[in-house]
Amino acid sequence: MNTETEKKLNGILKETFRIKEFRSSQKKIISTVLSGSNALVLMPTGMGKSLCYQLPALMLPGLTIVISPLIALMKDQCDSLLRLEIDAGYINSSLSKSEREKRYRYISEGRYKIIFVSPERFRKKRFLEAVSKREISLLAVDEAHCASQWGNDFRPDYARISEFRKFLKNPVTIALTATATPDVQKDIIEILGMKENEISVYNEGIERLNINLAVHEVLDRNEKFKIIKDEILNKGQRNTIIYFNLIKDLEDFSKIFQENRIRHLAYHGKLSADRRREIHMKFLEYDRVIILATNAFGMGIDRPDIDLIIHADMPSSLEFYYQEIGRAGRDGRKCNAVLLYCQDDLAVQMDFIRWKNPDDSFIKKCYFHLKNLGDKINAYSYEDIQEQLVFKNRNDHRLSTVLNLFDRYHVTNGSLDTFNLLFTNELPDLLTDRSFIHKKLDLDNRRLYNMLQYAKTGKCRRDAINEYFGADKTQCGNCDNCIE
Repeated sequence: MNTETEKKLNGILKETFRIKEFRSSQKKIISTVLSGSNALVLMPTGMGKSLCYQLPALMLPGLTIVISPLIALMKDQCDSLLRLEIDAGYINSSLSKSEREKRYRYISEGRYKIIFVSPERFRKKRFLEAVSKREISLLAVDEAHCASQWGNDFRPDYARISEFRKFLKNPVTIALTATATPDVQKDIIEILGMKENEISVYNEGIERLNINLAVHEVLDRNEKFKIIKDEILNKGQRNTIIYFNLIKDLEDFSKIFQENRIRHLAYHGKLSADRRREIHMKFLEYDRVIILATNAFGMGIDRPDIDLIIHADMPSSLEFYYQEIGRAGRDGRKCNAVLLYCQDDLAVQMDFIRWKNPDDSFIKKCYFHLKNLGDKINAYSYEDIQEQLVFKNRNDHRLSTVLNLFDRYHVTNGSLDTFNLLFTNELPDLLTDRSFIHKKLDLDNRRLYNMLQYAKTGKCRRDAINEYFGADKTQCGNCDNCIE
C-alpha cells in the first residue's frame, strides 16, 4: 500500500467511521481487498468484521454488494451506515413492491455505494437488470458459514455464490464469519468458486478473553432459577440475555420472574413481527435490561455493553454457543457467559436432532400429501396438516423441518401460516438421498457430543473451543476450570 492510499485510508477511518485506529488485522485485510485480491476473514463477533468491506467500499470506484442472511441484520447495518452519512441501501422482502422498484431504479441510476441483499435476491430478474448496469467493485459475503453444506445455518442460495460472481464478472470477493471449523472453511472457498491459492485466509482465532466462561451442572428447574437469580441480582443486575431452547420453558421462567418481581423482557418466534421489533428496540434502549429469549433473538443485536449471557439450557452445538456468548462484552469490558447444564437438556436436544433430520420416506410422504391436496392446500392450517401426517402427535415437529427444506430448495413459495403455499418445483433428489441425510444426521450428533464434552470437561474451556474450531491454544485464566 502506497503512502497516499494509506493516508486516505486513515482519513476515512477517523473522519467517516469515527474510529481512532485499526484493530487486529483489519488494515491488512483491507489492503488485500484494495489490491484486488480475495479474502476469507474469520474474526470473533464484535471485533469489526464489517469495517473490512465497508471501508474499501468507499475507496473503490463502483458498487459494493453485501450478501447478508437476515432482514433485521441488513436494516441495522444499513441504518448504522446512513447515520455516518454513507450512501447505503437494502432490498429484501420486507419492502413493498413499489419501494423495491424505486431502489432498483436507484441502483441503475448510480445511487448507493453499498447495497445489502439476501442471496435469494439474485433470483429476481429486476435486481439482475439493475446491477448489470453498474460496475461491481466488491462482493462481500457476510455470515459466510451459511454457504457451507455443513455449516450450522446452511442456506442453499448461498451455495450459488460462484454463479453470482460469474454474473457480476468476478469482482473481488471478501467472505466473513465468526465461526467456521476447518472443514467449513474449505467448503466456503469451494462454494465461492475458488482454489485455495486464489484467496487469502485471515484467521483471527476466536479469542474473546474478556468473557469469563463458566458451567454449572444442575439437577432441576429450581436450581437453574437459583443460579440465574444469584448471577443477576446478588452480583448486581446487569444487561443480560438468558437463552432457552423451548418457548414453554421460557414462558415458565417468565412467570417465575414476575412472581419474584424481576423486571424483564421475553422474546420468541411465536410473537408477532411487530411485537418482536418492539421488544428488540426496548432491549437496545433500556438500561440494566434482562431479556429471556430463544435463539430467534440472534444476529443484528448491536449493543456493546451486554454484561452477561446465560444459557439456561445446553445449546445444540459449539457454533451456536460461541455465536451467542460473542454478543457479550463487545466494549472490551469484563463480562460473563454462564452455561447451565442439566441431563434433561440432552434428551431435548436429541429430540431436536430427530425433528431436524426426517428420513427420506417422511419427506416423500409430506411432498405427495401436500401435492395431492391441490388447490385445497391453503384451506388447512399448519396444525391441520401436522395432525394428518403424524396422527395427532403434536410433539412431532418434522413437518416444520420439511417445509423449511421445501422453501430453501425452492420446491415451494409462500407459507401454510399465511395460507399462500404454492408448489413451484419438483422434489430434488438430494432431499431424499439417504447418504446425504445420514451424513447430516451424523454431523448433528457429533456437534451435540462436542457440546456435551465442553460442558463436562475439567480442562481449560477455551482450549476446548479452540481445538474444535482449529485455532491455536492460548493463555486463558478466565474460565471456571482455570480459576479453580
